[in-house]
Amino acid sequence: MRGSATGTGRAAGHRHNRRRTAGTVASAALLLPLLGAAPPDGRASANGLRQAFASAAAKYDVPQSVLLGVSYLQSRWDAHGGAPSVTGGYGPMHLTDARTALTGAPHHSEGTEDARGDRARPPLLPAKKPPNASEFPARLRTLSKAAELTGLSDERLRTDPAANVAGGAALLAAAQKDLGEPLSKDPAEWYGAVARFSGADDRTTAAAYADDVYDVLRTGKERTTDAGQWIALAAQPDLAPDTAQLARTGLRALAPGDTECPKTVSCEWIPAPYKDLGEGDYGNHDVGGRPASQGIDHIVIHDTEGAWEGVLKMAQDPAFVSWNYSLRSTDGHVAQHVRAKDVAWHSGNWYVNAKSIGLEHEGFLASPDAWYTEAMYRSSARLVKYLAEKYGIPLDRQHILGHDNVPGPTTAAVGGMHTDPGPYWDWRHYFTLLGRPFEATADEGGGLVTIRPEYAANRPEYTGCVTEGRPCAVHGSSAVRLRSGPGESYPLIKDIGLGTTPTTGVNDLSSRVSTGQQYAVAGRDGDWTAIWFLGQKAWFKNPKQSPTAVHATGRVVTPRAGLVSVPVYGRAYPEASAYPAGVPAQSVSPLPYKLLKGQKYVVGDKVPGEYYYAVDFDEASHEVVVGKDMYYEIQFGHRVAFVRAADVRAEPSRS
Repeated sequence: MRGSATGTGRAAGHRHNRRRTAGTVASAALLLPLLGAAPPDGRASANGLRQAFASAAAKYDVPQSVLLGVSYLQSRWDAHGGAPSVTGGYGPMHLTDARTALTGAPHHSEGTEDARGDRARPPLLPAKKPPNASEFPARLRTLSKAAELTGLSDERLRTDPAANVAGGAALLAAAQKDLGEPLSKDPAEWYGAVARFSGADDRTTAAAYADDVYDVLRTGKERTTDAGQWIALAAQPDLAPDTAQLARTGLRALAPGDTECPKTVSCEWIPAPYKDLGEGDYGNHDVGGRPASQGIDHIVIHDTEGAWEGVLKMAQDPAFVSWNYSLRSTDGHVAQHVRAKDVAWHSGNWYVNAKSIGLEHEGFLASPDAWYTEAMYRSSARLVKYLAEKYGIPLDRQHILGHDNVPGPTTAAVGGMHTDPGPYWDWRHYFTLLGRPFEATADEGGGLVTIRPEYAANRPEYTGCVTEGRPCAVHGSSAVRLRSGPGESYPLIKDIGLGTTPTTGVNDLSSRVSTGQQYAVAGRDGDWTAIWFLGQKAWFKNPKQSPTAVHATGRVVTPRAGLVSVPVYGRAYPEASAYPAGVPAQSVSPLPYKLLKGQKYVVGDKVPGEYYYAVDFDEASHEVVVGKDMYYEIQFGHRVAFVRAADVRAEPSRS
């Protein structure tokens, strides 16, 4: 999506090519000694927040470890300066007040990108429609309930972390009493209350949430919060909760469905319709035979720019676009809409669509403080690990793409491509959850760097989150800005494909790299490192005492001998001679970029040219065309790209 400068997007609806429109969118004793300990390594003390947890636990008779575990899963103990999450949740306990956060336009209604990304069909450009947010489920109204229980004002619960913790403790105690359970000092006796706290209305989702909280309690956690406060939770490896309490919560059983999800997440089947709309028109995805017919090589991470209920309505609209999975922020619940064998319309590039799985996360690009919950990050990581293992997808940043890393398929499409999940998605934390943390794999002679800033401390200026040209709220970021020389006085790197002057706009990817992406080193000058980027030498600040990137090694491509430059493509399509009769040959048109002599770019997969012909509702007409021309996927700019293997030489990066 392209983040709104006038508000966060929460609506649904679109215009199809036939102009159809659709609806919207440890016990306290065990924990006290550790919590009272002085923070190591000179980190800031956490007396305020630590005392808040201790006081709230004592006042409401909730085990302090349970309170800390629930808070970690919601916010990782961050307060976010009183700003709401993507679902209107506030403070360390993520008390929800969704009245604060539902306006705007949905993800696939922004910009000019056609989500299907195949010009063999008329473009599918959804139209905006006002949201319908007259009613909110109970999971989005927990702050008002906390106000009733504590006597504290809504405003104080939103802005005062200590009050917010008290509100969370009161909700847990109330849930425990409702279940007829004692206010026990034993954290094992609070499983049902924790499940209820999730806000889920079904047992499967509530159990997945509670299991995550108890995993946190068993393993322990420690970190410095966004307010500079150090919090630690001692591990209780032998803790075994009373999971039988779940049957007494009164939550509904989740309808069984044949979903493609790991058992470690809560997942339901809410199908996207494959429907003939008449007059040669159909939607909202294509039936395929993957992975037998063609491989699944990528997983694409999106944010929804819409609230959960509206997003589900969009996915069920036969005249809209589609994606494979949606993930809910409050509790990490997953809905699957399109089978992995089929092709969803989500990335704006038909080649990528045909070889990828799309995951939409409830969230908003242009709202830096509209934070994602730990519950959703964890659920997403478990789903991605499952899919990656099932389909043989490497867990790296050339295979786990953001929508903002998908290239425009043609020159005309470059400017309209989406920019989600944006600079505030925490790729470093996400890949740690995936079990693939970004680490140095070489010394300085490795020839590559892996971008890896410290998320919380990396705070580049962005503009346009609320008002065009005005600064966004200062916030941690996964992105690093690039300049044309080794210093802040040099101009930002320009993307010639956009033809515009680069800016610090939150949607402007011209001069940005992102955590986990790898690039070939082009030079060093003091605290600055240069990389090859979009055919240019681009510089970023990378001081040794606080590095923005770590050394790596791998394979790169460079123009083969005798070539001054080679064309760059946004898709790997077959040569014309590969198309059988009845399947129109698709143009192999280069993007407005060149890979120049002497430059090097990191290699992903080597793949044959491939095109999935599917422009009719009749599955019998669908065909996968595979050519003889081979391509390399490369990390060319912020987005990936492709070069013909015959045009380049692949070699080790180490100098």
